[in-house]
Amino acid sequence: MSTTPPVLAAELAQAWADIQRYHPELPDLAAPESLIGESSSACGHELSFERLLHEAVHGIAAARGIRDTSRAGRYHNRRFLAIAEELGLDHPEEPHPSSGFSLVTLNPEAKRRYRPTIERLQRALKAHTAATTADTGRAFRGPAARHGSSGGGVRVKAVCDCGRNVRVVPSVLAQAPIVCGGCGKPFRIPEVVGAGAR
Repeated sequence: MSTTPPVLAAELAQAWADIQRYHPELPDLAAPESLIGESSSACGHELSFERLLHEAVHGIAAARGIRDTSRAGRYHNRRFLAIAEELGLDHPEEPHPSSGFSLVTLNPEAKRRYRPTIERLQRALKAHTAATTADTGRAFRGPAARHGSSGGGVRVKAVCDCGRNVRVVPSVLAQAPIVCGGCGKPFRIPEVVGAGAR
């Protein structure tokens, strides 16, 4: 049995919905597939339920209008920490010098609450990993793989009609729309003026 990215994306969306049941103010996850294949240097985790819960903290902070990070999103402050505790994440006593309180872990109560979700997501991740790492002996994976980067491609600026922008790998944006939480319209990669003119 193989799990393709759309199936894994569906499992991620379901796990997010499970978190929303306990935290209704958490916004919808616009593009679960954007988490696939990415690791987060800020939170120090590969894709897992713990990482998803970490991202949910950021989602709730955004919904509340709280600035929970600084240093271009790398340093997680005490406001992040307060919301993380609400969601069942524990943390070290002292902040990390460069990432602050980003290194959070599930507390025992959260592990019990989300056990079925965690097990379902682990199965999907395991199947996805098996499906995507099979027969790669002769496959070219690009510069990100050669240099040990978590990348997956060069990120470009995508914009929405209200003027907000995000950096995204074009192939991720091509898989499904990423919708702006401000205006509700999809982000798009602007065409370069004069790109085809001679």
